[in-house]
Amino acid sequence: MTSFLDLPARSAKPREQGITHVLDRGLSVAEVEGMIEVAGDFVDFVKLGWGSALATGNLQAKLARYRAHGIPVVLGGTLTEIAISQRRLEGLVDYVKELGLLHVEVSDGTIELDHDEKLRLIERLAKEFTVFSEVGSKDDAKIMAPYRWVEQIESELAAGAWKVIAEARESGNAGIFRGDGEVRMGLIDEIAHEVDPGRLVFEAPRKHQQVWFIERFGPEVNLGNIPPADVLSLETLRLGLRSDTANVEP
Repeated sequence: MTSFLDLPARSAKPREQGITHVLDRGLSVAEVEGMIEVAGDFVDFVKLGWGSALATGNLQAKLARYRAHGIPVVLGGTLTEIAISQRRLEGLVDYVKELGLLHVEVSDGTIELDHDEKLRLIERLAKEFTVFSEVGSKDDAKIMAPYRWVEQIESELAAGAWKVIAEARESGNAGIFRGDGEVRMGLIDEIAHEVDPGRLVFEAPRKHQQVWFIERFGPEVNLGNIPPADVLSLETLRLGLRSDTANVEP
């Protein structure tokens, strides 16, 4: 990107850092094209939320558009959890291969899953896919001690996860956030003290949450559950082109 301003350095796609992981809650093909027209250079991954891939009427057409623009797609972790609970994981694996997807998400934010079993699943799936694992509950009443976050993140990375997603839900009011959307700053600090933040994707669907993470970790922080309409907005936050982050150092 050419600019007459001094802007923070941004890595180019395919990125290892500074990832923007977008949540597709049911976009039309036209909406996919619109997002890509406006901000395609800043979309690193798209997650088809929950189990929406099995219900949407435009799955193949939409996947074709993402593929044409070189944007990897992953199915929602909730779909993986449902498959696990129904003992249909191999069916899901076959389905993901049939769709031509190269990434999977392994989470346990909805179901009760023994962590050792989760680690075995990550290890098994990492032999065939790039794995995003997710730590944290979707239930905002469930509070996990910071040391448990660290233990789970470290063990899932060791099992073969490429990145670990820190849960926040699409509403940004659980996991790493309090019920009102406030960042659990002490939790994040303790995690970051033990785990390289570059190995994490912090779910941050709200602008003030994105601002906090950019100010805390810099413009190359990995952020997820980004609404499609907010991709360009997030990139301007990363680059210090909004008043919220205008003083962020390159």
